[in-house]
Amino acid sequence: MFCTDAGNLCLDYRTALFFFLFNSSTKMPLMFLFFLCMTFLNGFSTQDFCTVKDNTNCRKDSEKPQILRDTSKMYKEYWKAIEYAESTYNECVSKNCSCFAEGIKRDLLPFKEKGIDEDLIESSMSRATIYQIIGKQLYRNRECMFPSRCAGVEHFLFKIISNLTDTEFIVNTRDYPQSNKHFGTAMPIFSFSKTSDYYDIMYPAWSFWDGGPAISLYPRGLGRWDQHRSSLNKSSVKIPWDQKENKAFFRGSRTSPERDSLVLLGRAQPELVDAQYTKNQAWKSNEDTLYKPPAPEIPLEDHCKYKYLFNYRGVAASFRHKHLFLCNSLVFHVGAEWLEFYYDTMKPWIHYIPVPKEASQADLKRLIMFARENDDMARKIAQRGRDFIWNKLRMSDIVCYWKRILQEYSKLLTYKPKLRNDLININKK
Repeated sequence: MFCTDAGNLCLDYRTALFFFLFNSSTKMPLMFLFFLCMTFLNGFSTQDFCTVKDNTNCRKDSEKPQILRDTSKMYKEYWKAIEYAESTYNECVSKNCSCFAEGIKRDLLPFKEKGIDEDLIESSMSRATIYQIIGKQLYRNRECMFPSRCAGVEHFLFKIISNLTDTEFIVNTRDYPQSNKHFGTAMPIFSFSKTSDYYDIMYPAWSFWDGGPAISLYPRGLGRWDQHRSSLNKSSVKIPWDQKENKAFFRGSRTSPERDSLVLLGRAQPELVDAQYTKNQAWKSNEDTLYKPPAPEIPLEDHCKYKYLFNYRGVAASFRHKHLFLCNSLVFHVGAEWLEFYYDTMKPWIHYIPVPKEASQADLKRLIMFARENDDMARKIAQRGRDFIWNKLRMSDIVCYWKRILQEYSKLLTYKPKLRNDLININKK
């Protein structure tokens, strides 16, 4: 190492050699210059990232040459995105679920002109579970494909049943939406998640109360949002921003190869990223966890130890999404395709860092380094994300959304529903 006269800029020998070689006053034979330059460049060509099966080239940052960076120029596009987002963002200050009113209007728009007639309901029934509210009583199909998911839905229906007129609606409790815009007409099917390719009407997922993913830590399924709000808030207070580990964190099964880049980056640079695959129900061998043994699952509350948390989609939208924000950590949300009812109200660069789903290891590292090198910015976005979820996604807001979406939906029915003989009466538990 050597330092400049100012004493505050230290360079390693390769960087020093670079300045020496390209100093215009230096007189050296051309071939010797070429040889030294190639030696210098080779020092930077060693692979910085892991491959799937070969981790032998993975090095830690401490072993790599440190290159001086002009961060203002290096991250120019990120700062521009933040500036634009902040200049165009208008925060919703409503105290109830009216912040999500545009989403309700957008989902019901395909049915507004012609309404929803009985034939349309009949043609859609085979796709999901039919519910009826008749005389303030709740009815549905005798069989439910996912009983705990139906229980999660019914918890909220009982909360609002006294506010609803007679109605009937179809609830999809599968992960995947049902009414594709590219095949046939719009069907009024309620689904918890969708992409822009679907007509489905989004509703708050059953997992706000019951029926979320079942893992060893939550064998009955991830649910009880009210309880997780409380426990995650306590964890975030216990581990404030300045005490969090300055690295990115992810735990989850390999439901999508989109997650591979972060896991591989974590293997290459564990001081920057802790990202590992866990088992899921389809796990058969280490091949399913990218040729490494599966990692243990980590409680959601322990995610709060880290400054940067990555959210990836699952089969559809991720059930962990809302939980991560309550850690008061900076959420990196990967991909913009899959939605839940509240996603559109949250804005990239305001509440979270957006990440392209095809991001490479280099792309991910650059985003993480941007956050690390701009801590005040990272903390500000993390705080806004946390405040949004804490203030706008309370249990009362979930009840409010269910009431509003069903009230607006019921106005579109062109007939008066009558009790179907093949349905059973559901009693409040």
